[in-house]
Amino acid sequence: MKPAILLLFSSLCLLGQSAVVAQQKPNIVLIYADDLGYGDISSNGATKVRTPNIDRVAKAGLNFTNAHASSSTCTPSRYTLLTGAYAWRKTGTGIAPGDAALLIPTDRVTMPGILQRAGYKTGVVGKWHLGLGPKGGPDWNGDIKPGPLEIGFTYSYLLPATGDRVPCVYVENHRIVNLDPADPVQVSYKESVGSEPTGKEHPELLKMLFSHGHDQTIINGVSRIGYMSGGKSARWVDEEMADVLTGKVNQFIETSKGNPFFVYFSTHDIHVPRMPHSRFAGKSGMGPRGDAILQLDWCVGEVMQTLDRLGLTNNTMVIISSDNGPVVDDGYKDQAVEKLNGHKPAGPLRGGKYSAFDAGTRVPFIVRWPGKVKPGTSDALFSQVDLAASFAALVGQPLAKGEAPDSFNSLTTLLGTTKKSREYVIEHAINGTLSLIRGNWKYIEPSGGPVLNRDTNIETGYSPRPQLYNLQTDLGETKNLAGSNPQLTTELAALLKTVREKGNTN
Repeated sequence: MKPAILLLFSSLCLLGQSAVVAQQKPNIVLIYADDLGYGDISSNGATKVRTPNIDRVAKAGLNFTNAHASSSTCTPSRYTLLTGAYAWRKTGTGIAPGDAALLIPTDRVTMPGILQRAGYKTGVVGKWHLGLGPKGGPDWNGDIKPGPLEIGFTYSYLLPATGDRVPCVYVENHRIVNLDPADPVQVSYKESVGSEPTGKEHPELLKMLFSHGHDQTIINGVSRIGYMSGGKSARWVDEEMADVLTGKVNQFIETSKGNPFFVYFSTHDIHVPRMPHSRFAGKSGMGPRGDAILQLDWCVGEVMQTLDRLGLTNNTMVIISSDNGPVVDDGYKDQAVEKLNGHKPAGPLRGGKYSAFDAGTRVPFIVRWPGKVKPGTSDALFSQVDLAASFAALVGQPLAKGEAPDSFNSLTTLLGTTKKSREYVIEHAINGTLSLIRGNWKYIEPSGGPVLNRDTNIETGYSPRPQLYNLQTDLGETKNLAGSNPQLTTELAALLKTVREKGNTN
């Protein structure tokens, strides 16, 4: 064989071997629900609503009973998930307004960036709520950047913030979808723009009334937080949102199947406004919140069917979780409270979204990877902050100093090959209160604030005194044992102080 031909042949062989190695890397599908409580799925004990598709994933995978989001609200949980750095270390990572600038620095290594380094196609579809654009906010009518594409994603299709905040448009990569240049978008969180009616002034135009807040610009018969005008051809229809987003996820999987891929499916369900498709409306018997749970379950089923159809099931790790715990009335009169019918969104846990109690961050967490993850249940203590380092280990990407600084490699726990738990988990409430769980013990630091959020009827867990609970005997956090265990209380408070002072990522 001539040298040139031999060289070409050898190169093709090496390329072929590289492709085989690349294909051996597992695909990763992270389905991240919004406001889904620990007790909202039937695989965790719910009986008033059924989630058969999620249950099938749980039956074929590992169902964690003690896994936590990092915060009891959306923006900080998502920041921590994607960066492996606690959001509370960085100022400005509370609940972001819809016109916030990008919160994640473009020079920070992120989870999708780590996977991209390993040859992955990386996509995000759904709720973003981490800001877009430069300081001062995005140019909604031009290139909307920096955003996901500048921090490690190769494709994005977003709700810029949340379903209850303007602008009510989809953003694909750097542009608003279907925007008519002759009808530019204007957005303000300070003052009214344009002549669009608001819920406060024209409640007669609403198809769902607000209960608190959410009384500004009306889009699709629902009043939102913030003011918006223009962009009429680009506005979403809430009832079609689950179909649109699930379709984009499946499309990304289809077009990426020749490479290892990671897709972060950040669902809108079951966040407010709960406006499910007519296929699900009225089907749960629990009002729009229950119907939204059915719709979420359908989304999961559609993605699972796509993996099956494309022959990707066995080489795909699927994770289903939530950004924080449940809230029933979160700003709209959708009969969620009246129609609970005995359903317990938090299961046996106390508190909920926004709270320092465990229902704020202990969320559903299911991992399925046929042949790699043995089906069952794990009570190992786990935190979503560890996904960044664990994925890095999974795909053989070493982390440099400062990359994912709060993330521990917990891959063996994630895969169920060990029941070893994280040494401790930090929980973060909306007012900044931090809690620490070590073993069976949970410490909540003293803080100010009301004991009850009256708008949502959720116990906050705030107290001027330190709190200590034995979660093994008192999962509902009803008996404060700090007074009778001063040494342990002091020890856990000192550990929390050490973690807090470990470093600041501003």
